[in-house]
Amino acid sequence: MKDEPEPLTIGQLSDRTGVAVRTVRYWSDIGLLPPGRRSGGGYRLYGTEAVARLELLRSLRELGLGQEEIRQVLSSEATLAETAATHVAAIDARIRALKLNRAVLSTVAERGSTAEETALMNRLARLSVDERAQIIEDFMKDVAGGIDDAPDMEERLRRSPVRLPENPTVEQVDAWLQLAELIRDPGFRSRMRRMLELTVPGRPGGSIWWAGHVTATVAEAREEGIGPASERASAVLAGLFGEADRAELLECLDAGLNAEAERFRLLMAEVRGHGPRPPRHEDLAWLGGALRADLERAGT
Repeated sequence: MKDEPEPLTIGQLSDRTGVAVRTVRYWSDIGLLPPGRRSGGGYRLYGTEAVARLELLRSLRELGLGQEEIRQVLSSEATLAETAATHVAAIDARIRALKLNRAVLSTVAERGSTAEETALMNRLARLSVDERAQIIEDFMKDVAGGIDDAPDMEERLRRSPVRLPENPTVEQVDAWLQLAELIRDPGFRSRMRRMLELTVPGRPGGSIWWAGHVTATVAEAREEGIGPASERASAVLAGLFGEADRAELLECLDAGLNAEAERFRLLMAEVRGHGPRPPRHEDLAWLGGALRADLERAGT
């Protein structure tokens, strides 16, 4: 029979593994690395199997496991695979939080925000799912609740997520923060509600804000060099709206412009990951000019 290998002291075990003596002693004290026996002088002695256990201990700590989790793995109360899966989820959550922090800080740097604005942005960015849902619910109630013939509008608002994706870009964070501030503003809600009241189905102004073909047609007219005060512009309006009351159309257009509906649309598109949308401000301005010119020609 071969002689049993000589037991290792704490110092020798430290030399074998590269783990500091004080760390070996601490792990031994808390029971994660119990000594095989003690010498006649009371010194802790370890068998060679302690080398592998100590190296496993170090690996688990470097992976971020806590004392109790390591204890459960070493005692086989939990498998290493199960423990690793739990930590993967925790690390993923931490990564998302760090990405969010980075995006908020980048937004602060670009905006040149004050301390108060930074605190607000951070608070808005960290709203829970329930808190975000409540903001949306309150917004919908104030904006679309009780408006006859507008259930499709409320449903459109309900489907529009006012939330950050898991891996937001700096642009998405900035857009979401602006959007969150906007929909919490009572003045914006009031102006948006007025716009919706004027755009319910059956009213001619609805197509200005809810039908993309209007601004698409206007954009083509602008590209052709048609001036908003010209007779050709009047023909464009006739093709879009027929004999609809120009004053009512203009009222609807002005209500949407006053409500910042275009800004709302662009922010929603950015947050939802649709990328930057071409702004329609010039097309809407042309439309307003053409409607006013038609009213002047009609002598109203």
